[in-house]
Amino acid sequence: MRPPSQALSAAAPSTDAPARTLARDLSAAPPGSTVRLQGWVHRRRQLATVTFLVLRDRTGLAQVVVRTGVGQELEVPPEETTVEVTGTVTANPQAPGGVEVTEPVIAPLTDAAETPPVELWRPALTAALPTMLDHAAVTWRHPAQKARWEVAAASLRGFRATLDAAGFTEICTPKLVGTATESGANVFPVDYFGRPAYLAQSPQFYKQQMVGVFERVYEVGPVFRAEPHDTVRHLAEYRSLDVELGFVRDHRDVLAVLRDVLAGMADAVRGSGAAERLGIEVPEIPAEIPVLHFADALALVGAPMDEPDLAPEHERALGEWALAEHGSDFVAVEGYPMVKRPFYTHPELGGERWSNSFDLLFRGLELVTGGQRLHRYADYVAALEARGENPAAYASYLAAFRHGMPPHGGFAIGLERWVARLVGAANVREVTPFPRDLHRLVP
Repeated sequence: MRPPSQALSAAAPSTDAPARTLARDLSAAPPGSTVRLQGWVHRRRQLATVTFLVLRDRTGLAQVVVRTGVGQELEVPPEETTVEVTGTVTANPQAPGGVEVTEPVIAPLTDAAETPPVELWRPALTAALPTMLDHAAVTWRHPAQKARWEVAAASLRGFRATLDAAGFTEICTPKLVGTATESGANVFPVDYFGRPAYLAQSPQFYKQQMVGVFERVYEVGPVFRAEPHDTVRHLAEYRSLDVELGFVRDHRDVLAVLRDVLAGMADAVRGSGAAERLGIEVPEIPAEIPVLHFADALALVGAPMDEPDLAPEHERALGEWALAEHGSDFVAVEGYPMVKRPFYTHPELGGERWSNSFDLLFRGLELVTGGQRLHRYADYVAALEARGENPAAYASYLAAFRHGMPPHGGFAIGLERWVARLVGAANVREVTPFPRDLHRLVP
């Protein structure tokens, strides 16, 4: 018969048990005290007379020691089974946090788990990306993988906190819309009670309108792009961190807010501990981000002056230049040609070729698009007609500009790209729990 101290029970835990102790707090518990842990069996390592059970919860790992005598049966549940462990805190310098739990009572909280598709106890996951994505509900349990989303979560906290402190108001805008935000075919059509609608490409129209209410607004939400890209940096659905602010002088005021937002996001990631666990370097945000005009950027990378946009290899070269010349992981390229920007983009003062817009490159990859918007109704009518569009189709959007709108601008950060660049992931799908792209709609 198993001694009571080694009991394994399938019964529900007692309501008289001590309060739950998290793995990160185990080292603070006095040696000899009784603790109650709950989590997953992360690893089960069986030796001749002892089994080490490593328990994983949301805060980390804890070691549980199950000792047995001759003829005693080992019944530690298989890996990934959820369990409750009640036992005695015992000092052990070799255990996580310098302590372990001995004389345990182990109570499974579910049926024995099936063998997972990957070995989650290994320090790094080596499975191919399709396997990781096909089994995302399990593979995201791996501590290093989980830490990647903790980077994203910290980034969101920093984003919100920085803007809240700067007098911005968080808004929520519709994701089912009656017109495409920008003309083109890169939208997902939806049958909306018998009439056409679309999944929103961007909250652009709504966040501009809400500048007329709050002056400064932001949103965190999904956007949908039906672009047939099958690359390591594109998704059909991603999280967009959108900002819009009124009473700006030009796009440089927008860029200054972006700089502060990135600094807040980076600080939050540092403070989360996730970067340390992943062994990644969080960039320092320069007091002023280096800025290049689009024409100068083309000259710098040796591209023809009639190029309407920057190619990925141009972005990489500009990233290398910014790091070498300014010690910066960031560089902003301003003045993109008006023909490549949406109709609501404000042109450069005194000219019609270049725009008051910018892209921010982070370590050689486009991360942010932003700029100044038009704010006069007549300018919108002229811009739409110049592109062969009927202003009447945008009547609900343009209404705000008929009733007084300040000079304004904004930007949007792609969360997945930001996290992928931070952690050094080669593919944005590596940091997206359930990515949507050309080929993947499940899980």
